Amino acid sequence: MITAVDHSLWMRRAIELAEASSRLGEVPVGAVLVSQEGREIGAGLNQPISAHDPTAHAEIVALRAAGQALGNYRFPGASLYVTIEPCTMCLGALVHARVARVIFGTREPKSGAIVSHPLGSEDRRFNHQLTFTEGIMVEECRNLMQGFFAERRKS
Repeated sequence: MITAVDHSLWMRRAIELAEASSRLGEVPVGAVLVSQEGREIGAGLNQPISAHDPTAHAEIVALRAAGQALGNYRFPGASLYVTIEPCTMCLGALVHARVARVIFGTREPKSGAIVSHPLGSEDRRFNHQLTFTEGIMVEECRNLMQGFFAERRKS
Protein backbone atom coordinates (compact mmCIF):
# COMPACT_ATOMS: atom_id res chain seq x y z
CA MET A 1 0.00 0.00 0.00
CA ILE A 2 1.29 3.46 -0.92
CA THR A 3 1.46 5.84 2.04
CA ALA A 4 1.45 9.64 2.29
CA VAL A 5 5.19 9.45 2.95
CA ASP A 6 5.68 7.50 -0.28
CA HIS A 7 3.63 10.09 -2.17
CA SER A 8 5.83 12.91 -0.86
CA LEU A 9 9.07 11.08 -1.67
CA TRP A 10 8.08 10.27 -5.23
CA MET A 11 6.56 13.71 -5.86
CA ARG A 12 9.78 15.29 -4.57
CA ARG A 13 11.63 13.25 -7.23
CA ALA A 14 9.19 14.48 -9.90
CA ILE A 15 9.73 18.07 -8.74
CA GLU A 16 13.51 17.62 -9.05
CA LEU A 17 13.02 16.46 -12.63
CA ALA A 18 10.73 19.44 -13.32
CA GLU A 19 13.36 21.81 -11.95
CA ALA A 20 15.93 20.23 -14.29
CA SER A 21 13.51 20.73 -17.17
CA SER A 22 13.12 24.39 -16.26
CA ARG A 23 16.90 24.90 -16.23
CA LEU A 24 16.89 23.65 -19.84
CA GLY A 25 14.29 26.27 -20.80
CA GLU A 26 11.49 23.72 -20.99
CA VAL A 27 8.12 23.99 -19.24
CA PRO A 28 8.87 22.54 -15.78
CA VAL A 29 7.19 19.15 -15.71
CA GLY A 30 8.71 16.03 -14.19
CA ALA A 31 7.39 12.48 -13.98
CA VAL A 32 8.50 9.27 -12.31
CA LEU A 33 7.00 5.82 -12.87
CA VAL A 34 7.05 3.57 -9.80
CA SER A 35 6.45 -0.18 -9.86
CA GLN A 36 3.89 -1.75 -7.55
CA GLU A 37 6.88 -3.00 -5.54
CA GLY A 38 7.85 0.62 -4.88
CA ARG A 39 10.90 1.09 -7.09
CA GLU A 40 11.54 3.66 -9.79
CA ILE A 41 11.26 2.09 -13.23
CA GLY A 42 11.27 5.22 -15.39
CA ALA A 43 11.73 8.95 -15.06
CA GLY A 44 11.32 11.86 -17.43
CA LEU A 45 11.47 15.58 -17.70
CA ASN A 46 9.70 17.73 -20.22
CA GLN A 47 11.79 18.15 -23.38
CA PRO A 48 9.69 18.81 -26.49
CA ILE A 49 11.67 21.97 -27.34
CA SER A 50 15.17 20.54 -26.97
CA ALA A 51 14.25 17.17 -28.49
CA HIS A 52 12.31 18.79 -31.36
CA ASP A 53 9.57 16.32 -30.47
CA PRO A 54 6.01 17.37 -29.61
CA THR A 55 5.49 14.02 -27.86
CA ALA A 56 8.45 14.43 -25.48
CA HIS A 57 6.31 15.31 -22.47
CA ALA A 58 7.70 14.19 -19.11
CA GLU A 59 5.12 11.41 -18.81
CA ILE A 60 5.94 9.97 -22.24
CA VAL A 61 9.68 10.19 -21.58
CA ALA A 62 9.18 8.29 -18.29
CA LEU A 63 7.12 5.59 -20.06
CA ARG A 64 9.79 5.23 -22.76
CA ALA A 65 12.53 4.90 -20.13
CA ALA A 66 10.55 2.24 -18.28
CA GLY A 67 9.90 0.36 -21.51
CA GLN A 68 13.59 0.28 -22.33
CA ALA A 69 14.55 -0.72 -18.77
CA LEU A 70 11.99 -3.52 -18.51
CA GLY A 71 11.77 -4.65 -22.12
CA ASN A 72 8.01 -4.18 -22.10
CA TYR A 73 5.48 -1.48 -22.94
CA ARG A 74 2.95 -2.36 -20.26
CA PHE A 75 3.27 -1.53 -16.59
CA PRO A 76 0.34 -3.05 -14.69
CA GLY A 77 0.21 -1.96 -11.08
CA ALA A 78 2.58 0.96 -11.65
CA SER A 79 1.98 4.50 -10.42
CA LEU A 80 3.00 7.65 -12.27
CA TYR A 81 3.91 10.68 -10.19
CA VAL A 82 3.81 13.89 -12.20
CA THR A 83 3.96 17.53 -11.16
CA ILE A 84 1.00 18.61 -13.28
CA GLU A 85 -2.21 17.01 -14.52
CA PRO A 86 -1.51 15.02 -17.72
CA CYS A 87 -2.81 16.13 -21.11
CA THR A 88 -4.92 14.01 -23.47
CA MET A 89 -1.91 12.57 -25.29
CA CYS A 90 -0.25 11.51 -22.04
CA LEU A 91 -3.47 10.10 -20.63
CA GLY A 92 -3.88 7.98 -23.76
CA ALA A 93 -0.34 6.64 -23.41
CA LEU A 94 -0.93 5.85 -19.73
CA VAL A 95 -4.08 3.90 -20.61
CA HIS A 96 -2.26 1.93 -23.33
CA ALA A 97 0.63 1.23 -20.92
CA ARG A 98 -1.87 -0.09 -18.35
CA VAL A 99 -0.56 2.22 -15.63
CA ALA A 100 -2.74 1.68 -12.56
CA ARG A 101 -2.76 5.15 -11.08
CA VAL A 102 -1.66 8.73 -11.68
CA ILE A 103 -0.67 10.96 -8.80
CA PHE A 104 -0.28 14.60 -9.76
CA GLY A 105 0.53 17.83 -7.99
CA THR A 106 -1.52 20.58 -9.55
CA ARG A 107 -4.27 20.86 -12.11
CA GLU A 108 -3.65 22.06 -15.65
CA PRO A 109 -6.75 24.17 -16.40
CA LYS A 110 -6.01 24.58 -20.11
CA SER A 111 -5.10 21.06 -21.20
CA GLY A 112 -5.42 18.71 -18.24
CA ALA A 113 -7.40 15.62 -19.24
CA ILE A 114 -8.08 13.92 -15.92
CA VAL A 115 -9.91 16.50 -13.80
CA SER A 116 -9.85 19.83 -15.63
CA HIS A 117 -11.27 18.41 -18.87
CA PRO A 118 -12.01 14.75 -18.18
CA LEU A 119 -11.94 13.70 -21.81
CA GLY A 120 -10.86 10.16 -21.21
CA SER A 121 -10.44 9.52 -17.52
CA GLU A 122 -14.17 8.93 -17.09
CA ASP A 123 -14.78 7.16 -20.40
CA ARG A 124 -15.71 3.55 -19.63
CA ARG A 125 -15.27 2.53 -23.27
CA PHE A 126 -11.50 2.32 -22.78
CA ASN A 127 -10.14 -1.18 -22.21
CA HIS A 128 -8.25 0.01 -19.12
CA GLN A 129 -9.25 2.35 -16.33
CA LEU A 130 -6.79 4.14 -14.11
CA THR A 131 -7.30 5.88 -10.81
CA PHE A 132 -5.87 9.22 -9.82
CA THR A 133 -4.93 11.27 -6.80
CA GLU A 134 -4.43 15.00 -7.08
CA GLY A 135 -3.00 17.67 -4.83
CA ILE A 136 0.20 15.98 -3.65
CA MET A 137 2.63 18.82 -2.86
CA VAL A 138 0.26 21.07 -4.77
CA GLU A 139 1.82 24.37 -3.63
CA GLU A 140 5.32 23.35 -4.69
CA CYS A 141 4.10 22.13 -8.07
CA ARG A 142 1.90 25.18 -8.68
CA ASN A 143 4.67 27.58 -7.63
CA LEU A 144 7.11 25.90 -10.00
CA MET A 145 4.79 26.43 -12.97
CA GLN A 146 3.70 29.93 -12.01
CA GLY A 147 7.27 31.02 -11.32
CA PHE A 148 8.46 29.70 -14.67
CA PHE A 149 5.80 31.57 -16.62
CA ALA A 150 6.19 34.76 -14.56
CA GLU A 151 9.89 34.77 -15.53
CA ARG A 152 9.00 34.18 -19.18
CA ARG A 153 6.60 37.15 -19.16
CA LYS A 154 9.38 39.43 -17.81
CA SER A 155 11.63 38.61 -20.76
